[in-house]
Amino acid sequence: MPDIKLRNHIPLSAPATREPCTGDEPFLRVSLGFVPRWFSRRLGIDFSERWHTDPVYRYKTLLAMKTLLHEAFPTVPYFKPVMNEKGVEPSCATVSGVHGIRLIPMVYGMGTRYFADGWPDAASKAPLTKEHLARLEPLDVMQTQVMVQLFEQMDTIEQNYGSIHGYLNYQGILNIALKLRGPDIFMDMYDDPAFVRHLFAHIADTIAKVSKLVQARQRASGFAVNLLSMSNCVMNMVSADTYREFVLPHDLMLSGEYERFGVHTCNWNITPYIDVLRSIDKMGYIDMGMVSDMKRVKEVFPDARRAVLYPPVELEQKSLDEIKADIQKIAEELAPCDIVMADITDTTPDSRVRAFLELADAYS
Repeated sequence: MPDIKLRNHIPLSAPATREPCTGDEPFLRVSLGFVPRWFSRRLGIDFSERWHTDPVYRYKTLLAMKTLLHEAFPTVPYFKPVMNEKGVEPSCATVSGVHGIRLIPMVYGMGTRYFADGWPDAASKAPLTKEHLARLEPLDVMQTQVMVQLFEQMDTIEQNYGSIHGYLNYQGILNIALKLRGPDIFMDMYDDPAFVRHLFAHIADTIAKVSKLVQARQRASGFAVNLLSMSNCVMNMVSADTYREFVLPHDLMLSGEYERFGVHTCNWNITPYIDVLRSIDKMGYIDMGMVSDMKRVKEVFPDARRAVLYPPVELEQKSLDEIKADIQKIAEELAPCDIVMADITDTTPDSRVRAFLELADAYS
């Protein structure tokens, strides 16, 4: 069988996503990510709209960010800048992180607000109306302003640097529905299930259209990408049965459309959802919080790259002995796996991050 594993990937200053495994992952692989403020405080980088729309400016900032990270954490292989024969650092010529988690909502016409030291957010907290969403017809996504601009960016990347690197964050069915409809989507599942099925099918179709167009353009430039990772960050706000009824059919459909597929459940207890998620045959990635039954996840998903999210607040507040005990638990119950240390803030000392890396490396 082909290797379909995905590992956690946190683009520099961007929300986490997934990338193909290379086969040489360590027993415990730490996936580190830092919030934009971490970089803006040290390098003065402005993460406002220009960072998301100007790939040449973004390339220069990413190269500076990667150089700084390599100096601070020299044992982390993916922080080391590696220039190709043209003098280009390929991973910095990227669409990763563009518009954060706002790309699909922007395709639906929702506004986005940018910040100098933070991730993009909704321009307005007001969701789209139910009447508007109920009348949605299939979208011609290439007629939307955000997609036109994104493809212009990809042309610029290819012209200046060669292949178009990167993994955009397409989110997931329930995540996008929450952004479009607001919290009323949870009551809709009980009050108007037909509307929910219509909306979720529309979102799945839109994610597929956008991701396939983008990845086909990337492949044409020489960057091999054919994957999708669903971000089900609010899964714990619905029951396993509700997920099975409304979300699973679309995750199943999408899983068959790509070479690799995975599901991100955020830092939650995945235990009640293990069986329903196992319905997805092509599961190359699955993650969870530490309160999950990690032993059972390992038994049920032996062929997936597993990952556990370790909260950055615990990195700051726990003693090294407590952290060591957590890492030992992960090693015994879930490994080989990733430990996802995302959203490290500018208040966390570099020495604490290095200590965590050393403890994980000792178990590898």
